[in-house]
Amino acid sequence: MKFTKPLSILLKESEESGDHALKRTLNGFNLVALGIGAIIGAGLFSLTGIAAAENAGPAVTISFIIAAVGCTFAALCYAEFASMIPVAGSAYTYSYATMGEVVAWIIGWDLVLEYALGAATVSVSWSSYLVKFLSNIGINFPYEISHAPVDSMTLADGTVISGIINLPAIFIVFALSLLLIKGTKESAFMNALLVALKVAVVLVFIAVGWNYINPENYHPYIPQNTGEWGHFGWSGILRGAAVVFFAYIGFDAVSTAAQESKNPKKDMPIGILGSLIISTILYIVFAYVMTGLANYTDFKGSAAPVAVAIANTPYAWLQQTIIFAILAGFTSVMLVMLLGQSRIFYSMSKDGLLPKVFSSVHPKFHTPYKNNLFFAVFTSLLAGFVNISDLGHMVSIGTLFAFVLVSIGIIIMRKRMPDAPRTFRTPLVPLVPILGILVCVSMMLSLPVVTWIRLFVWMGLGFIIYFTYGIKHSKIRKAEAEKKD
Repeated sequence: MKFTKPLSILLKESEESGDHALKRTLNGFNLVALGIGAIIGAGLFSLTGIAAAENAGPAVTISFIIAAVGCTFAALCYAEFASMIPVAGSAYTYSYATMGEVVAWIIGWDLVLEYALGAATVSVSWSSYLVKFLSNIGINFPYEISHAPVDSMTLADGTVISGIINLPAIFIVFALSLLLIKGTKESAFMNALLVALKVAVVLVFIAVGWNYINPENYHPYIPQNTGEWGHFGWSGILRGAAVVFFAYIGFDAVSTAAQESKNPKKDMPIGILGSLIISTILYIVFAYVMTGLANYTDFKGSAAPVAVAIANTPYAWLQQTIIFAILAGFTSVMLVMLLGQSRIFYSMSKDGLLPKVFSSVHPKFHTPYKNNLFFAVFTSLLAGFVNISDLGHMVSIGTLFAFVLVSIGIIIMRKRMPDAPRTFRTPLVPLVPILGILVCVSMMLSLPVVTWIRLFVWMGLGFIIYFTYGIKHSKIRKAEAEKKD
C-alpha cells in the first residue's frame, strides 16, 4: 500500500484555524514578492557574466529565455497543485497526495538540501559581501571571525591567518529566524522592502547602462563554436542555459506558504507564475545591458562581472550600490528559504513523520517557533563553522529532484482525480509535465558524480530516520491500522 493522503483530508487541514494553526496574512502581492525574493539573488550579478564569458557570449539572453521556458514547465505544475492543495509543505504535500508516504518522505527530506543548506550557503556569501562592503567604507572586519575554521588567507608578509568562526553568517541566520518567529506578515513586509530595494538597483543599472551600450559588443551575437561542445555557438547557448537555470531556483518556495495565504486557490498560481515572469524579464534585460556595456570576453575570470560592465560608464558609485543590492538579494533569499524549510517540517510533523516539536505553533504569533529555532541553530552551525561552498550543487540537485516529482505528480493526479476542483490547470498535460521532467533530469545529469554520491548518502540518513521513527508514528498508517481492527 502506498499510503497516499486523501485530498479530502488535505483540504480539511487547509481550513484549520485557531491557536494551533498558521495565520493567513498573505495576499497575491506578498506571494509574488516572496517568489522574487527567492529567485533574484546574487546569481543575477554573477552567473550572467560566467555564462557570457565561457558559453554563450552576448546570446546569453537567449540562454536565459531557454532556462525560463524549462522552469515554466515545472512552475505550471506547481501552480495547479497549489490551487488544488492549498496546504503548507510544497512538493512534500503534493507527493503525499499522489505517490504515497515513502515518496513524500524522500522529497521532504530532499528539500532540506534546497532550503536549509541553501540558506546556509547564501549566508556565507552574504558574510563575504558584507565584509567587502564595510571594507570599501574603511571598516575592516577581522578575517578570523568572518570565516570558517577551514578557511585561510596568506598576507603580503607571508603570514597565514585562519578563520575561527563566521559571525556575520551566524548573525544573519538568527536575525531572520527571529523575524520569522515574530510573524509571517512582518516577514513578508521585510521581504517586500528588500525586493523593492534590489529590483530598484537592477532597474537603475539598466536605465543608466542603456545609454552607454556599445553596439559593437553584440557582434557576433552568437560567437562561433570553438570546436568543443558548450563553448559558444548554439551548443554554448544550451550550456549557458544550464548554467543560468539555477538563477531561477526559488519560485517553488512560494508554495510552502500556501497555508498562510488569504485566498490560496487564486493567489498561489499568481505568486508562482507572476514572480517567475517578472524575474525572467529582469534577467533578460539585465543580461542585454551588461553584455552591451562590455565585450563578453572581458568577463572571463572576473569575480565581479557587473563591476567590469559599470567601469564603462561614468558612474563608479554604482559598484557599491550593486554590492548593497546583492546583500539585500541574499537577505531575502535566506528569509524565504528559512520560511520554506520550517513549513515543510511543520507539515511532516503534522503527519506524524517527525516529532511534534516541529509543528508546535506559538500561541501569540501563530508561527512554528520551535521549528524556526531548530533551523536557526542547525543552519548557523553550518554557516559559522563549515566551508560549504562545495555543497552548492547539493542545493541544485535537491531542487531539480523536487521539480521532477511534482511534474510526475500532475500526470498521476489528472488520471486519478480528473474531476477534482482546480482553479488553475496546467496546459497540455501530459506534454508540459513530461517536458518539465526531461529538462530537470538533463540538468541533474549535468551535475558532478560526487553530487550524486552525496545525495545518496543524505537520502540514506533520511531513510534511517523514517524507518526508526516516521513509519511508527505516521498518522495515515495508524488510521489504516484502526480501520482493519
